[in-house]
Amino acid sequence: MTTAESSTDQRLLASMLRIRMVEQTIADRYSEQEMRCPVHLSIGQEAPAAAMSLVAEPADYAVSTHRGHAHYLAKGGDLSRMIAEIYGKVGGCSRGRGGSMHLADPSVGFMGTSAIVGNSIPVGVGLGMALQIKAQPNVSFVFLGDGATEEGVFYESANFAALRKLPVIFMCENNQYSVYSNLEERQPASRRIVEVARALGVPALEVDGNDARASHVTVANVVAQTRAGAGPALIEFETHRLREHCGPNWDDELGYRKPGELASWLKRDPIKALLDSGTFDPEWIESTTADIRTEIDAAFRFAKNSPYPDPAELAEDVYA
Repeated sequence: MTTAESSTDQRLLASMLRIRMVEQTIADRYSEQEMRCPVHLSIGQEAPAAAMSLVAEPADYAVSTHRGHAHYLAKGGDLSRMIAEIYGKVGGCSRGRGGSMHLADPSVGFMGTSAIVGNSIPVGVGLGMALQIKAQPNVSFVFLGDGATEEGVFYESANFAALRKLPVIFMCENNQYSVYSNLEERQPASRRIVEVARALGVPALEVDGNDARASHVTVANVVAQTRAGAGPALIEFETHRLREHCGPNWDDELGYRKPGELASWLKRDPIKALLDSGTFDPEWIESTTADIRTEIDAAFRFAKNSPYPDPAELAEDVYA
């Protein structure tokens, strides 16, 4: 392994460990009843976000979904402000008014998440159009799940992006489930998301979304092409959420997954896969995890010490 490859592996692993440790801490502390908003954890599907974190430039844009913690952090969002937002505190990135599903930090190009499936897709396409009008050599990352490809807004947005040749990267994290319904129960077996995108004029690629290296190479290549003027593209990451749809718990006892399905995905854990396939200095891992733990502890202290929003300001920033 070359020095450059080793550095890339370390950056991917550090990004995934940070996302995993943050969400694990949220899960561990959720029962304290101080985080009073729903949380949708992406434990098990950290690799696409980590891949984006190595490629995205500060002036690039990103939007995401209700499961957006990883994308916010990977785009450079402030951890303390994210945790404060989940605690509903005024120090949060949305001033404590949005909670886990409404994260935003325009200062780093993270333009927002939405609780409505598919709702952020046209926003990301509009951001791509703004970049094109301004002739900026940047791209707009649009994170979406497989369920969002069943919304009409996906078809309209992808068609418009293809028509205008916009610098938009659709980052489709196909975790197989829309809440508790498997993809097989929602779409014909012969239909593939990448083929739907191609039919709309958007070039599309599939990649193992639990393979951090493959995800990084794919994202880097696609982004380079889009920055050069190739127009939009869709990357479908095959991955899996390991925890429940909404909440901090495991939910395999509900029976909506096939027997053995969760166990098979646990064996494909993206962090374990990278650790097993690479050579990492144990002292570097220990130092990295210690630094992340220190950052997380500070973020939770910040959140707990931040005040709640003033009720008198309830109507501020409301547009109708």
